[in-house]
Amino acid sequence: MIAKQLIYLAGAEAAGIVLGARVPIVLTSRADGTLARLASCAVAQAFAALRREPEEWRQSVSDAILVFNAGSSSIKFALYETVSLEPLCRGVLEGIGRAVRLNLDAKAGASSRSRFAKPPETAIHAELTGWLLQEICRVYDTTNIVGAGHRVVHGGQGYADPVLVDADVLSALSALIPLAPNHQPHNLAPINAIANLWPSLPQVACFDTAFHRTQPRIAQLFALPRKYLDGGILRYGFHGLSYDFIAGVLPDYAGPRAGGRVIVAHLGHGASMCALKDGRSVATTMGFTALDGLMMGKRCGALDPGVILHLLQQKGMSTEDVANLLNNQSGLLGVSGCSDDVRDLEASDDPNAEEALSLFAYRAAREIGSLAAAAGGLDVLVFTAGIGEHSAAMRQRICTASGWLGIGLDDAANQRHGPKISHTDSSVDVFVIPTDEEIVIARATWRLAAGLAQ
Repeated sequence: MIAKQLIYLAGAEAAGIVLGARVPIVLTSRADGTLARLASCAVAQAFAALRREPEEWRQSVSDAILVFNAGSSSIKFALYETVSLEPLCRGVLEGIGRAVRLNLDAKAGASSRSRFAKPPETAIHAELTGWLLQEICRVYDTTNIVGAGHRVVHGGQGYADPVLVDADVLSALSALIPLAPNHQPHNLAPINAIANLWPSLPQVACFDTAFHRTQPRIAQLFALPRKYLDGGILRYGFHGLSYDFIAGVLPDYAGPRAGGRVIVAHLGHGASMCALKDGRSVATTMGFTALDGLMMGKRCGALDPGVILHLLQQKGMSTEDVANLLNNQSGLLGVSGCSDDVRDLEASDDPNAEEALSLFAYRAAREIGSLAAAAGGLDVLVFTAGIGEHSAAMRQRICTASGWLGIGLDDAANQRHGPKISHTDSSVDVFVIPTDEEIVIARATWRLAAGLAQ
């Protein structure tokens, strides 16, 4: 399909010259949507540049891997040079559902900061994906993208490793949307958009569930009749790309203790924890869906199933209303009544905001105790993701409540955000380590895309 588009585009440019037009005229039956038309224009401009200055264009072009990490309230993106896997650009669209803002990495992206347009503030994931693709094509018009990698929250039982995406894979992943309704559609949106624009471009799906497939079977089971377990109703776990990254870099921080009994607290708008031994997942707080476990920004986390039955049977709520309640109206937002953002709550003098923060910390500390039991003790505790990396106050609440495990916090180091925030007398080493899910995706994408090229 892309070859046919390029034929149309090349012909259109020629027609434009014959008719005396000063810019290429893009006419293609394949560019039906706004996003496709924008991308077609970008390709036409690149081809026009190639015809005008072939040598200069070829000398400046560089191969790159494009990475999308679309979450429930943000879209992280990055462009990596293929050989070194150094980032050419990294950024995030934050505040989706409120007021969207673009933040570019101070190091990777600073030179192109002024070249990016302002994002549409009220746009949602699908629109923002289109806008972001347009801007990347425009700002990095001499970059040759050779593969695109994507974070996909749920891989089900079928996918334990990154996989090249084709129609069958995309269909299988779409079937898992009911298990991650707040994430899977956003994860798949960039895949669908790029597939429509550049169908020959290799795309790779990297799964949040894959890292947890090393767990013992007993850790994956629910106490349900076996026919449901055999049918795939299991504890899958999520945030695996983040845990994969932390497990890989932890020896640089903790030395030999990195191979011991470790708990990683991925605390963001979506939050979970994972217990590791020898760098492999042995237990995690999330289960069949990303709704389980810790209290989150808008999700309730672990809940007595009887509450759901009560809402359905006694309160007369529909299944759709209950799903919306648990996924979008609960957590920090529901308890505080004012915000799903820890920064807002910490700045508030509303007693409901304080109660929400206290409950978040209490639930986190309880789960640390549970995971320590699964791991047989605790040697290292790692905080990562938005809240874990940036809220010294929340880390202090959680560590204080977990002090019985031998955790002793260095207050000054905690205020500096580490990397090591435990004091010398602490029997547990505590670290703050920024996660990097995008580089995990980029490595897998380059590995599979390069293998496909060979």
